[in-house]
Amino acid sequence: MAENFLIGQLAARTGRSVHTIRWYEAQGLIPGVARDSGRRRVYGELHISWLDLMDRLRRTGMSIAEMREYTELVKQGSGTLGKRQALLSAHREQVKNMIAEWQQALALLNSKIDFYDEWVTSGKRPAVKAVQAVKAVNTIARPGGAPPPRPGKKPGLPAKT
Repeated sequence: MAENFLIGQLAARTGRSVHTIRWYEAQGLIPGVARDSGRRRVYGELHISWLDLMDRLRRTGMSIAEMREYTELVKQGSGTLGKRQALLSAHREQVKNMIAEWQQALALLNSKIDFYDEWVTSGKRPAVKAVQAVKAVNTIARPGGAPPPRPGKKPGLPAKT
């Protein structure tokens, strides 16, 4: 028999606050929430993994509107499998671009730390190598030859001013 949870138990099992879970539900991001005879929300095991998915989608930059769209597609059943796959595939590409941007930032940080390591060790300011490292990172082949979007910026949208 499947185990059911009240909202406080779900919060404890997932590490999220009751407020957060209610917010996700109010946004239409948690499908299939039943109520018991006392009108309390009743959750199941699937809600635990669903909340994890929603959290990861949000942390990787998916908008609430896109998350809502995905949730609605899930509610509509297996006839929407292709649309769900397409939505997640597009998001995966955005995540890959973000990872590339973060790798570029990490390479620059590593180069700068190495620069300071050399300076501290030798006591003399070394020749500037960080610029060379950045140029090398910027020449990494990317799809379409374009650099990845800046973190928090969706491709094709104007930059924030």
